[in-house]
Amino acid sequence: MKDLSHLYKDLYGERYDKADMDARYESLIQRHEELFGTKEDDIALFSTAGRTELAGNHTDHNLGKVIAGTINLDTIAAVSLRDDNKVIVNSEGFPEVVVDITDLEVKADEVNTTQALLRGIAKSFKDRGLKIGGWQANTTTRVLRGSGLSSSAAIEVLCAEIFNNLFNDDVLAPVELAKIGQYAENVYYGKPSGLLDQIGCAQGGIVGIDFEDNANPVLTPIDINFEDYGYDLVIVDTKGDHADLTGEYAAIPTEMREVAAYFGKKNMREVSWEDLISHFKEVRAAVGNDRAVLRAIHFLNENTRVEAMLECLQEKDIDGYLYFVTESGNSSFKYLQNVYPVVDTKHQGLPIALSLTEDFLCGEGACRVHGGGFAGTIQAYIPKEDTADYIALMDSIFGEGAATVLAIRKKPTCRLI
Repeated sequence: MKDLSHLYKDLYGERYDKADMDARYESLIQRHEELFGTKEDDIALFSTAGRTELAGNHTDHNLGKVIAGTINLDTIAAVSLRDDNKVIVNSEGFPEVVVDITDLEVKADEVNTTQALLRGIAKSFKDRGLKIGGWQANTTTRVLRGSGLSSSAAIEVLCAEIFNNLFNDDVLAPVELAKIGQYAENVYYGKPSGLLDQIGCAQGGIVGIDFEDNANPVLTPIDINFEDYGYDLVIVDTKGDHADLTGEYAAIPTEMREVAAYFGKKNMREVSWEDLISHFKEVRAAVGNDRAVLRAIHFLNENTRVEAMLECLQEKDIDGYLYFVTESGNSSFKYLQNVYPVVDTKHQGLPIALSLTEDFLCGEGACRVHGGGFAGTIQAYIPKEDTADYIALMDSIFGEGAATVLAIRKKPTCRLI
């Protein structure tokens, strides 16, 4: 295998294990040779990472502002060309997927399948007047599933980058690959997602994203490494059950839009704080749902908070940034109300993790709910000298491997060799 070690720092941060990564890629190539009989010289390697949400909890779906960071946990693929029009993906732990891309129609029986994503991605390239062709790949991932790190968006962007690189000389920028992934997910897969996850996986580094014009989001790259300021970014998987939470997630944008509708608007981005406060009594009566009003309050304040957090990061004001991280977490708990589901108040892993983390930090660092909420993960900024003790504490409560130290990945989705 060709030496990839010169890429590892930009892919995996400072604390990667070279031997581990070498073995991981060597195993991927060997598996490709076993599956497809392809020689190593004809195999290309691709990598797309997961993402972490740093600010803007549940704001993107109402055209809000967020901060996302591409992380050091990625999905990698070994890929070779085919001489037909089939795309074959063999993902570790899943059945092999085969799609004939001469047929790009939406298939009702493919909803919620990888086949649908592949067909939708190919269709989006075709609609843009770009080239498509057959390829075969095997993949393995370290993007933790069910942890709000966007494992599904990572595979979407990865497959888009394969078409982009192999057939189109990387003509599309990461944000366009993100749009293609979102299109496939919305139209073919049947999931009405926003664009945050795909941009976070595609872009590389930390980026502020303004979704006011959803078709053309404005990106603000930020160059900062939390480790340089003495903090490790850690997520804790509380091992909560995500089953039957679709209604909880779907209610958030719906309720925000109910408040916006009072003002004749579609999304909360189109409503000002002054509008809401000056008509507060009337809004509350018309909507008839105090939780919806509280979620609208969260949106408006969180959108403003993202601006302040971006400014802090640009000025390298880590203390100011962490103050707003805490404020974001408090708003999510009190007003957005996404730290535990109302249908199951007996299981509150996220509040437990937040409480224990606040006690552990004793006023240092910060913590907040991560991603969608209700079950899943929290995000914490832990002083580096305390990280090992914090991991031991969280693992003792939620199980081995519950806590994971993240690093910000600099590279966007890409072909490695």
